[in-house]
Amino acid sequence: MTTLEDVLNIQKTSSILASPAIKPCSGADGDATATATPSTLTIALQNQTSSHSVYAYVTGLAISNNNALFLLRSDGKTAYYPQSPSSTLSPLSVDCTFPLGAPGKTIIITIPHLAGGRIWFSRDGKLEFFLNPGPELVEPSVLNPSHPNYNVCWDFCEFTFDSKQLYATISYVDFVSIPISLALTNTSGVDQHAAGLPANGIDTICSSLVAQNEKDGAGWDKLIVTANGRNLRALSPDTAIAVNKSLFAGYYQHYVDQVWSKYSSNPLHIDTQTSYGTVIGKVSDNLLKFDGVGSFSRPSTADIFSCSTGSFKQTDNITMNNVTARLAAAFNRSTLLLSTAQPDNDVVSEYYRHPITNHYARICHATTLDGRGYGFPYDDVRPTGGVDQSGAVYDPNPLILTVAVGGSIASSHDESATSHAGDSCGC
Repeated sequence: MTTLEDVLNIQKTSSILASPAIKPCSGADGDATATATPSTLTIALQNQTSSHSVYAYVTGLAISNNNALFLLRSDGKTAYYPQSPSSTLSPLSVDCTFPLGAPGKTIIITIPHLAGGRIWFSRDGKLEFFLNPGPELVEPSVLNPSHPNYNVCWDFCEFTFDSKQLYATISYVDFVSIPISLALTNTSGVDQHAAGLPANGIDTICSSLVAQNEKDGAGWDKLIVTANGRNLRALSPDTAIAVNKSLFAGYYQHYVDQVWSKYSSNPLHIDTQTSYGTVIGKVSDNLLKFDGVGSFSRPSTADIFSCSTGSFKQTDNITMNNVTARLAAAFNRSTLLLSTAQPDNDVVSEYYRHPITNHYARICHATTLDGRGYGFPYDDVRPTGGVDQSGAVYDPNPLILTVAVGGSIASSHDESATSHAGDSCGC
């Protein structure tokens, strides 16, 4: 049996999305009977590229329909709930593609409450989604060179829209490619923005990865994927290691050794930022032990970049998982030698300053227009009241979410250049 959390973890590792085997109880959090937010959300999709061939897709799990696998049809308002096919890699039976039209155009779509939602964009080529028995949605993957979408320029942003709020974010956890920005306006007219990358963002990131590799020879240039002489995408270290197991082998070892040495004689304070408060750890018997909570063995480089393997594997202990998130974030940002209180004493300007650090995340943040965006799985960790790093927008009373693709900051759409998905004037 799989929970919703299990399903979303599988999605991140295998590019397969399916309904959880355990259904929510009536009246449970996120169920339609407990709705506080509106039952639907208006989304404006803006083409801010220079291309006339930009396409969008929406996928997720329909919360009010027992978390059933969901795609939005090309009319931008009708749900498509796929039936289980008889064979693997079966094509979708309906059109779920939204052409965004000419540069400057905006189309309007409407979605219901969705968990694990993604808005996908492709440029100068459409994406192909397939179905496996279940049904399971086979999503585009950056790991398989034989996949029909591999050489297409594509990317996505992520969101959850449930009874409590809309939460949307720009994710670079797996890779980075097309610039995407977000703007959320609530029912009181208050705006939030996540600016994303500039138009030349992927080229800037790739040149910065090459420059970093020239400094340390660690393999940062191996994150770059090209096609037809252009930079197609940059993989995160975790994704790249999935392709090449030897990449970055031992990269963090010296830093981990320094951390273990420091906390053999000094206590490490981790604020769980929950009712569990602050827990204190110290290294003994080669383990970083938090009394009454659990212990961590020395993490490998792959553990640090993934935030979910080895020492950082999730457990049934909620307190331990909160410590894991903050410890993994501190390793990726290389702040553990700067402060014995995590993340309370963290300062954004001190992130990634150590020579051994997650330079992919550093470069992504340095390239975005506002310094924000998910560079690794726990990039939302911050000191209480600190500056958000994750590039998220969220509100319990959303009115409209605007998503722009191409490198300009998302803004309220221009009615004179707007159409509903499926209208001929928007294509």
